[in-house]
Formats: sequence, C-alpha cells, structure tokens
Amino acid sequence: MTNQIDNIVRQAHEGSVAAIIQVLNDQLAQVGVRTRAVFADGVLQLLCEAAKVELLEQSNLVDRVRQILEGISPRNICRVNINCRLVREHQLLWLEEVSRDPQNQLLWSQEIKLIKPNFWQRFVLAEKERQERGPKLALPRMGAPRRFFMQEAQQFQRGIIGGICISVVLLAAVAAIYKGLNSQVANSTSATTQAVASPAGEVTPRSNVDSFAQAVRLAQQAATEGKTAQSREDWLVVAAKWQQASDLMAAVPGQHPRYTTATNRTALYRQNSEQAQQAAQNK
Repeated sequence: MTNQIDNIVRQAHEGSVAAIIQVLNDQLAQVGVRTRAVFADGVLQLLCEAAKVELLEQSNLVDRVRQILEGISPRNICRVNINCRLVREHQLLWLEEVSRDPQNQLLWSQEIKLIKPNFWQRFVLAEKERQERGPKLALPRMGAPRRFFMQEAQQFQRGIIGGICISVVLLAAVAAIYKGLNSQVANSTSATTQAVASPAGEVTPRSNVDSFAQAVRLAQQAATEGKTAQSREDWLVVAAKWQQASDLMAAVPGQHPRYTTATNRTALYRQNSEQAQQAAQNK
C-alpha cells in the first residue's frame, strides 16, 4: 500500500493531473471536500465541492490546497485557479459551465501561484525518489549510460591517438621527401662544381646547362602539382620542390649564359616556396 501511495505522489510530481486529483482528494476528504481538475492554457483549473458552504471557507481552503500542491511540486504547473461550489450532479464539462456563468455556478474563485522548491529542496526530493526506487531499479538504468560514455571516451581516445600517428607518419614522409630533394641539390651542386672546373680552370657549359635545366624541370613539376594541391602535405611537397628549384638556380655560376635569368628565378622560386608553405599552414 505504501508503495502504491508513493507511486501516486511521484506521478503527481511529474505532472499527472489524475494523480494530483487523487492526492488532493485523499487529503481533503477529512474536511469533506472533493476535487476535480483540468489543465488548460497553462493553468490547473481546480474545482472544489462540498455539501456545506462553511466547508468551503475561502482562506482556509486556499491555504490547504496551496500547501498540498507545493508539497507535491508538480512539474510544469505554476498557476492554479481554485473554483468552489456546492456539490452538484457530475458534469463532464464542468469547466465550460463554470466559464460560461461563473456567478451562478461558483461560490468564489481564486487563482494562486505555486512557489517552486529551491535547488536544495529539489535535490532532496530527487534523492528521495532515487532511494525509493531502490538499488535494483537504479543500477540497470545507470549501467547502460555509463557503458555508453565509457565506450565514447575510448573511441575518442583511439581517434586522437590514430590522428596523431597519421600526422606523424605524414610529417615523416614529407621530411623524407624534403631531405631527398636537398640531397639531390647537394649532389647536383657537387657534380656541377666538379664538372665546371677543367684542368685549365675553364667552365664546362654543358654542366651549367644541366643545373639550369634541372631547376626548370622541378619548377614545372611544382607549378603543376600546385594546381591540384589540397591537403597540408600536398602543399609541403610543392614548397619543397620550389625551394629545390631555387637552390639549383642559385648554383648556376656567373659564367653561365643564362646567369641573369637564373638569378631572377632564384628569388622567384624562393617566393613561390614561401607561398606554398603559407598555404600548408592554412590547412
């Protein structure tokens, strides 16, 4: 029986109008008052009936109804309009009758506003409800969300670790490409230096043309790949090739017939490399 009463009170707290009526009738029966209620337009319309007028004394009944409802603290119900009259035959549409002719239907009517419990009172009520449900009901309800959040956290951690690993691998690959290009620059520069110095101290034009031509080929590759580059790694590769081309142009000696062009392109390719690096940072 106690569990049934607690269940009705809990339903009334959750906003059930039928449960609210039952709680009110249980507590007002001792003073000879019965109630009916309808929730309309955000207001709980409450009808209180009794066999005698003195049982419906306004101040006492209003205080008693307020105390009961604030003890229940029904959710989403703040305004209550208390309508009182002598007992009549059961009317399914009593609210329409009262609204149409309140002077002849009612002894009096008064609207009240319920005071909601503060934070600590709500906390105590919630804790009481949790304890009343018992551990057997509480544990299964909490277990599934807990496992869900634990799985979400594990997936999130795996995602972070996986993302870091992929980033490290990509950066290592870009560094290897850049290192390889730098090695090519060093080898090309060394080969050019060895080739240009003949026993008579003269420059071999063919080696100089190869260095210039290699720079042009790298620049063409960088320009082509720059048109389709999308990711950060793509732009880093393009930047490395532009820098390689700039270094090769800088290695062209002054005796080369296109030395002036090589000097201009050294600065231009370096600028293109910086722009590609900036594009990579913006990704």
